[in-house]
Amino acid sequence: MGRKLRADPIELAHRNWNERGWDGAGGGMAIVTSVMRVQQIFSSEVEAVLKPIGLTFARYELLMLLDFSRAGQLPLGKIGERLQVHPASVTNAVDRLESDGLVTRTPNPHDGRGTLASITGAGRELAASASAALNDSVFGALSLTAAEQRDAFGLLGRIRHAAGDFA
Repeated sequence: MGRKLRADPIELAHRNWNERGWDGAGGGMAIVTSVMRVQQIFSSEVEAVLKPIGLTFARYELLMLLDFSRAGQLPLGKIGERLQVHPASVTNAVDRLESDGLVTRTPNPHDGRGTLASITGAGRELAASASAALNDSVFGALSLTAAEQRDAFGLLGRIRHAAGDFA
C-alpha cells in the first residue's frame, strides 16, 4: 500500500455511524470492517510467504491437517468438515497437491465409495518448511502480547460459535 493515513478511517466511519443515529450498530460495523481489513493484511502476509514455495493458504491448511492426523491421511469428506470448505474446494486442493507429489489419493478401505488423501514425505517436508517460515514472518510476528492474542482468539471464537462453526 502507499502512504500511511493520518487517522484511522474505520474510527472515522464509526463516528459517522453514531452521528447518523446508528450507534447501536456502530461498534459492530467498526469490528466487522476492522476484521475484514485485518483479513486482507493477513492474507497478503501469508501469500508473500507461501507463494514463492508454490502453496496457497488453503493447500497449506490441508497439508497441515493431514500432517497432524494420526495416520497422515483422512477421508476427503472429513477434510472438508475440518477445514469448513465445500467438497469441490477439497477436491481442487487435493488435485493440485497430488499433481505436485505432496499428497496421494487412495480408495477408503472402510467406505467403498470414499477416498482418502494421504500426505507424502515431500508433503511433510514442505509443510514443515512452510510452517517455519509462517511462524517467523506471520504467526510469531503479531503486534499483540500473548495475553492479547488469547483475548482476541476467545472473542473471535465466540462469534464463530454463535455462527454455528462448532458446538
